[in-house]
Amino acid sequence: MSEIQQYLDTLSGLDFKGLYGEDFLHTWDKATDELRALYATAAALRNLRERNISTKIFDSGLSVSLFRDNSTRTRFSFSKASNLLGLELQDLDEKKSQIAHGETVRETATMISFMADVIGIRDDMYIGKGDAYMQEVSESVQQAYADGVLDHRPTLISLQSDSDHPTQSSADLLYLIEEFGGLENLRGKKVAVTWAYSPSYGKPLSCPQSLISLLPRFGMDVTLAHPEGYDLMADRVEAAKAYSAENGCTFKQVNTMAEAFEGADIVIPKSWAPFAAMEKRTNLYAEGDDEGIKALEKELLAQNATHQDWCSTTDLMAKTANGQDTIFMHPLPADISGVSCEHGEVMADVFDMHRVGMYKEASYKPYAIAAMMFLQKVADPVATLAALEERATPRWYQA
Repeated sequence: MSEIQQYLDTLSGLDFKGLYGEDFLHTWDKATDELRALYATAAALRNLRERNISTKIFDSGLSVSLFRDNSTRTRFSFSKASNLLGLELQDLDEKKSQIAHGETVRETATMISFMADVIGIRDDMYIGKGDAYMQEVSESVQQAYADGVLDHRPTLISLQSDSDHPTQSSADLLYLIEEFGGLENLRGKKVAVTWAYSPSYGKPLSCPQSLISLLPRFGMDVTLAHPEGYDLMADRVEAAKAYSAENGCTFKQVNTMAEAFEGADIVIPKSWAPFAAMEKRTNLYAEGDDEGIKALEKELLAQNATHQDWCSTTDLMAKTANGQDTIFMHPLPADISGVSCEHGEVMADVFDMHRVGMYKEASYKPYAIAAMMFLQKVADPVATLAALEERATPRWYQA
């Protein structure tokens, strides 16, 4: 039996045809079988890579990335995923393109797509804008394909929008699957998704929203904690409640870190900006109100500063199910008290105690993205993965 047979067996029992030729913009757009297929495919690709077996399924073609916000892990993960499957990477710099001269989204999307198989976009800064932009790109390439301008239809992957971060939450789940020895073992695990203090004010809501929308679908008990006024998008909270009810698990909201940490198997403290404030900021930018933006920033920094006690400490970790051994997660970079800032999301001793785990968490993102690409572009994933295993063409060096 091949080493990836367990993943092939899993895939053979799932209905995931809907992923082929489609975009991957939100986890909540996908059926549970499709998500299970994503995780099995990511694990199979990682298995092949770790055994020095080539996973290149493209002989030519481009993956195009557009980052409208800063990125380290996701940027390099998209690059690694592209290379893993045999695609060349081309980064679209808007300042060096005709976008700076007013080129339309439809024209840009079509022009970058002649040799592109995958387009990855991060657009997470303004409420309602990132999702809308990605949808416009998707519709543009679909129309160009229907018109016969493109001989293929590139697929789009969200590398983070204003509402969801599907590549991060998928990497998080892959890490937890490995840590707990299987997806089925996540059922009943208690997770604290909690706000934490940051000396900056505009962090996206997409990370916590992605988690509360995904984890209950696999039977995990989620507690969402934040100070009063730091609400997430109401529809995402309602969706988390619905997923929990459907899957026989719990979703609750509290207003202290201590209550969220109590008995938790996994804690995920991360700062985010209040939804109402982010919505207001989006409107101020649209109006070109620079003075209003400055006043809002000052107001939100002062509001944040009243919650500096929302910081992960050894005392808080002692309240969890396994004390200092409880899984501590963060998408990184974290605001580390006394290291990257005076006061932050996590104390330095807690961060250092869990640093290796967080680095492992990050290591799953290239495989999550590669699996999204693979399932969008490969008509028969089971046969293709089996062929890669059989071909077993090693890279030129030994790991």
